Amino acid sequence: MMKKFVSVILLSLFVIECFPQKVKESQNEREINFAKNGQWANYGNDPGGMRYSPLKQINAGNVKDLKLAWTYQSGELKNYEGTNMRSRAAFEATPLMVNGSLYFSTPTNRIIAINAATGKEQWVYDPGVDLKGDYSEVTSRGVSKWIDPDRKPADPDYMRILAATIDGRLIALNATTGKPVSSFGKNGIIDLKEGVGSIQVTSPPAVINDLIVIGSTMGDNWRFDYPPGVVRAYDAKTGNLKWSWDPIPRKAGDAGYDTWNGVKARQTGAANAWASISADPSLDLVFVPTSCPSPDYYGGERKGDNLYANSIVAIKASTGKPVWHFQTVHHDVWDYDIPAQPVLLDIEKDGKKIPAVLVVTKIGHIFVLNRKTGEHLFPVEERTVPRSDVSGEETAAMQPFPTKLPALGLQKLTEDDAWGPTPDLAQKAKDRIRQHTNQGIFTPPSFKGTIVYPGNVGGMNWSGASFDPDRNILITNTNRLAALITLFPKATNTRQSVNAALPRAEVAPQEGTPYIVSRDYFFIIENGEFIMQTKPPWGTLAAIDMKTGQLKWEVPLGFMMNPQKYPDAVKWGSINFGGAITSAGGLAFIASSMDGFIRAFNTNNGEVLWQAMLPAGGQATPMTYEFNGRQYIVIAAGGHGKLGTKLGDYIVAYAL
Repeated sequence: MMKKFVSVILLSLFVIECFPQKVKESQNEREINFAKNGQWANYGNDPGGMRYSPLKQINAGNVKDLKLAWTYQSGELKNYEGTNMRSRAAFEATPLMVNGSLYFSTPTNRIIAINAATGKEQWVYDPGVDLKGDYSEVTSRGVSKWIDPDRKPADPDYMRILAATIDGRLIALNATTGKPVSSFGKNGIIDLKEGVGSIQVTSPPAVINDLIVIGSTMGDNWRFDYPPGVVRAYDAKTGNLKWSWDPIPRKAGDAGYDTWNGVKARQTGAANAWASISADPSLDLVFVPTSCPSPDYYGGERKGDNLYANSIVAIKASTGKPVWHFQTVHHDVWDYDIPAQPVLLDIEKDGKKIPAVLVVTKIGHIFVLNRKTGEHLFPVEERTVPRSDVSGEETAAMQPFPTKLPALGLQKLTEDDAWGPTPDLAQKAKDRIRQHTNQGIFTPPSFKGTIVYPGNVGGMNWSGASFDPDRNILITNTNRLAALITLFPKATNTRQSVNAALPRAEVAPQEGTPYIVSRDYFFIIENGEFIMQTKPPWGTLAAIDMKTGQLKWEVPLGFMMNPQKYPDAVKWGSINFGGAITSAGGLAFIASSMDGFIRAFNTNNGEVLWQAMLPAGGQATPMTYEFNGRQYIVIAAGGHGKLGTKLGDYIVAYAL
């Protein structure tokens, strides 16, 4: 009897060894399968934000035949009536497509599901945001999803849609019904302001295994003691807080504590992660892009390099502990936040593939680091930069510069770079450049007025970058708009007096500091026409070969002046918001520019192969998916209040 029992045990072990039972699908496996099946299951398609699709039904040979497939209107414009939303709202969302449904959010955080084949509405959830609130941004770049690994697709709570709001809430909805998940937080909602203060969220949260990781958005320059820019992780099933990480070290002994000096340094706020966070479930790491500490343009209350502000920080998701970091700007006084989702990609080096994280910046710099260690994969050096002459300020003596990867955007500005469509306007531009402080990149703010280039809208901005792994090409769009930053001593000025002297400029009090700040830009409005004062192109799309680190091509992106009046305007590019995606079909799709077109570029050479006029401004990143054997290109077309493009409430789909 004992011999038979032992035989059964041995046979069982043999079966388990040779035919192991399938464990539940990991997040990595699930995301890979979503991509293989032609879905777009995350903001950047994969959790690492490559914004690449393996689909190639639409390709360089047939993209010219793309036609409108369907449109959907959310009715969002009605929400703006009786409010000041029209001047501040921007429809910047990139929808998800999972299992035949598109999920997206509107600027006022209504969450909507529509049919992927027809655009027919399936459900709408309205969180009831106070539309008369004072929000620094009125936008939402999208939603996320969490799939319960213990459930099957047919189960009622298999997938949840996760969204964060401009009034500081995190919401979990049943993906099938659009109803709040009662077992999550308080009836499906978590108040993110609890224990932090008044914050907003404009980017979709990151999801890594069974955790939701989320940053925050807050205004700039009103005071130095903004709320802390904490990053928090919540249990995806229950909504319970698992950990919280503050980018500003508050206690002696904390790593980076000695990089914050001054009596009030520990009261500084922000350094928040307002851009999307990337996740690598296989490494149990999230990659957090942090911003400038408050306020943006004066750091005398926070002397030192100010770690972990302006940094890419790798955090162990299961514990909330930083693993490594790299600071892209020391002691930021230029509003040089890391503005975009880090891109997780593989880099070939010495015949080996290395897991990497790529960071684009407003300065136009690109940094690429080993995902596991933080080691630079392309060389970087510290260079001497101009120092501040403002009383109380102590700017950093050196800043990091990539030495092999190209610097994109406006990297120099002299009187010779002045521009105007007539000799008189060109001379006005030259005179304006001549009268202000300009010692090159990283010239600090001054009393005379400092020309800051690239400005706070880039170089690169939240539009980010896309990586085509088949061709090893990085695609990114840039702005070329210089800012004019001026400090005014409060001893002799008031915000009202500065406003009166500079009616067009943004003027902020920087409470808790000795100085008021004004921010203007190098353009003018002449007879109702928007005219730049620096040479074109003003916006470009660029491709970088990530094997060599060399610029492969760069072309103007769109246009912003009337081609009928200025025939060369189509060569001058446009200020742009909204990123590009790439596909195995050899295409890069992007709208973004002020002219209202969505375009397809040849990834290999930058040639425009197709374009279509949108019903409203396309200041959003598109996406693509395949459903029922047909590939679609989809974009939110709702305009941008601050940029002045046409407002709307459309989701637009194209197909062959």
